[in-house]
Amino acid sequence: MFGRLLSPIRGTTGFARWILVAGLVLTGVFLVFAIFAPWIAPYDFNQYQAHGARFPKMAPPSGNHWLGTNDQFFDILSRIIWGARTEVKVVLISVAFSVVIGAPLGLVSGFVGGWWDRVMVFLMDAIYAFPSLLLAIVFSFLLQGPLGGGTLAAALSLTVIYIPQYFRVVRNTTVSAREATYVEAARAIGARNGTIMTRYVFGNVIGSVPVIGTLNAADAISTLAALGFLGLGIQPTVASEWGYDLSRALDDAAAGIWWTALFPGLAIVLLVTGLTLVGEGLNETINPALRKRKLIRAVLPAGGPLTEDEQEVTA
Repeated sequence: MFGRLLSPIRGTTGFARWILVAGLVLTGVFLVFAIFAPWIAPYDFNQYQAHGARFPKMAPPSGNHWLGTNDQFFDILSRIIWGARTEVKVVLISVAFSVVIGAPLGLVSGFVGGWWDRVMVFLMDAIYAFPSLLLAIVFSFLLQGPLGGGTLAAALSLTVIYIPQYFRVVRNTTVSAREATYVEAARAIGARNGTIMTRYVFGNVIGSVPVIGTLNAADAISTLAALGFLGLGIQPTVASEWGYDLSRALDDAAAGIWWTALFPGLAIVLLVTGLTLVGEGLNETINPALRKRKLIRAVLPAGGPLTEDEQEVTA
């Protein structure tokens, strides 16, 4: 099983392979932080004291606090580790919802066509025309009332942004695939439209979705950070969020306190870079037009050319 999962990395050579490996390593570090945050983080995300003593305010990096503390007496290293869990959770929910909603809608719209296709294309184009950050701000503001300022509200506000992307990609691919020979053969043997879409078309149009998912995950990290920076993302009492920590550190930078802004900002940059590299590496690995395979040296049998008798036996 693992050999099959690693086969694209083994088979790819050149710069594309190193892009994919570097992205997987960077993303893997933050995934480890997210999964094992309770055991890796020295303190809780909102813990400001230990052993009955309050943490020092805006203390520089030291042996007690490796990345220092912020103006709320919180340990910055703990905030970054717990923030990785928040970011990964929001990204997984938003991307999963976007794929589950956008891909089937694109499949049905592209295969059925007609008035349903025109209505869906118009609706998705209208959503896609809005700036993504503005749309996320609007839905985040609307969802904070019924759902609160938790991870679900932030994830759903990001889901609305990415549904049109999956719809358009799957729909355009389906329009081309519905006239293919294998679809006509399925119709000839009496297969229904639902069977054709699920068993024949879906597997051939879904190939680009993983690439889009990783690139959308990188964009979701930056969008979530922007919402937290504006105070419209996850509330600080619910979970740790890097964008919120970055907004709190703006005034500190002018006073020469650099560590409160550097490390949350660096975490955002590294995770976005890692996911972007994974997306670009997957694109060059999966796409046959871009993929480069290792060349296997051909070894000729020793003893010179075959004789006429040997050629007849071989034939």
